[in-house]
Amino acid sequence: MKLLQFYANSEIRLGVKTDAGVIDVAAAKPAQGVPTSLSDVIRSDGALQKLQEFVASLPDSGDWLLDESTLEYAPSVASPEKIICIGLNYKKHAEETGSQLPVAPMIFAKFGNALTGANGTVTVPPNMEKTDYEAELAVVIGREARNVSVEDALDYVFGYCSANDISARDWQYRTKQFLLGKTPDKFFPIGPYLVTSDEVPNPQNLNIKTWHNGELRQNSNTADMVFSVAYSVSYLSEHFTLKPGDVISTGTPSGVINGMENPVWIKAGDEVITEVEGLGQCVARFE
Repeated sequence: MKLLQFYANSEIRLGVKTDAGVIDVAAAKPAQGVPTSLSDVIRSDGALQKLQEFVASLPDSGDWLLDESTLEYAPSVASPEKIICIGLNYKKHAEETGSQLPVAPMIFAKFGNALTGANGTVTVPPNMEKTDYEAELAVVIGREARNVSVEDALDYVFGYCSANDISARDWQYRTKQFLLGKTPDKFFPIGPYLVTSDEVPNPQNLNIKTWHNGELRQNSNTADMVFSVAYSVSYLSEHFTLKPGDVISTGTPSGVINGMENPVWIKAGDEVITEVEGLGQCVARFE
């Protein structure tokens, strides 16, 4: 399924993308036990199956079927306890930045204030000079994971999203800790969809791209990852418990502004589109 969240009357609603439009789940008046929030879908046992059965039972039309082009997307994740990011996780990206390949996943974090939906507006602070994009495959955990094996790790994944790990390079490299440059407000656009894992049988063979003001800048494949999704989930679970709804942003490929000889940084008025194959385009407009 392709799940999404959107704003309606100042509240966040759960939607399901179909060929006919977006189903507003709550407006379709599901029976008791059918989840009407993304949090319930992710965190309640059997909720996804109940939602699938409910959607399959609906007629082809109704006032609960919405035109997606009219919707304002909310982030396609449900209040994650943790947003975990993995740095230098693509071989060619490490090369373009003159960095050695990491011997273990390089871990940093973003906070919830960085979350925003696709097609949103991101404000560049006036004292920020080097704003960059990073197309990333985001992984959403569906089951509590602690000390899971690489072989079993993907069984703990609920689904996947397109994301943009927007980065303030001047803030990021002010000290050895990346955090300051990674989690300004709305610096993690994610969505538009959360695509369930059954629709992504191999997360290590997905094309990943970025367009900056219409120019293709990143054009790679998740096969270039240093550490696979399964390895990263397993590795993280050895060090702390992963909870349902947690997000792992798995790194960016080559083509970032920071790797260019003559960088021209993101400025107000720019548009950046990041896309992971099958997961939709995440548009960010800067002001």
